[in-house]
Amino acid sequence: MANSIHLGTANAVIESQRGCRIRVSSRHVDSQGLVRATYRDHVHFHRSSPLAMAPQVRECVGWLVYNSPEYVVVCWDRDASPPALKGGDPKASGLVILRTDILELRRFGSD
Repeated sequence: MANSIHLGTANAVIESQRGCRIRVSSRHVDSQGLVRATYRDHVHFHRSSPLAMAPQVRECVGWLVYNSPEYVVVCWDRDASPPALKGGDPKASGLVILRTDILELRRFGSD
């Protein structure tokens, strides 16, 4: 079953493959805007009990530079001036977060 997005006038509801529904307000997802993302992250463990492990809930703040039905790209460090090279900033840092792992995505400063 593929992920589905139901768009309304003010809200989008994203349904993951596991049946988890995520509500994202369309006013909060704006390309190039500052966002705060709360998401489930993978955990690497070594010489520990596998049954004691679980995904961690993490949070990041940055510019939403790409937004698709499958994933978002949030950049938290970038050049202050326009890049001189074609293809963008080769020194930017950030995260690619799968939509299925996003718990909340909203524009920075809106609560």
